[in-house]
Amino acid sequence: MKHWSGSAGVCVNESKQILMVLQGKPEEKKVWSVTSGGQEEGETLEECCIREIHEETGYRAKVIRKLFEKKGTHLQTEFTVTYYEVEKVGGAAAIQDPDGLIYEVAWKSASELEDLELAFPEDRSFLLDYLKQIEPR
Repeated sequence: MKHWSGSAGVCVNESKQILMVLQGKPEEKKVWSVTSGGQEEGETLEECCIREIHEETGYRAKVIRKLFEKKGTHLQTEFTVTYYEVEKVGGAAAIQDPDGLIYEVAWKSASELEDLELAFPEDRSFLLDYLKQIEPR
């Protein structure tokens, strides 16, 4: 079985809103998620996380700490996604996604997150719990 590894960045602003992107293939319904993507050859998972945030949102970020790993199987491929807490350190909102899968960049509050259609619905409870326990940056 093939294995795929990637990273996801969980970034919260001073208003305790989480950075999210509206994504999807052109023929698919568009759904929300935190920034994420696949690890490239020679890249650490932390570097992958920082690159994906910049590509998908235009923001520059730094990794604060590892939050958790999500593992599973999808379409005959085992996957591991490592989620990191990140801090925005510069840049401005701009979609620069080379894959053309990002349609909007937005900061979402906990109440908005409760109702969003997510690419990965299993992330909702983790993200809401995370927002409750962190100090805004």
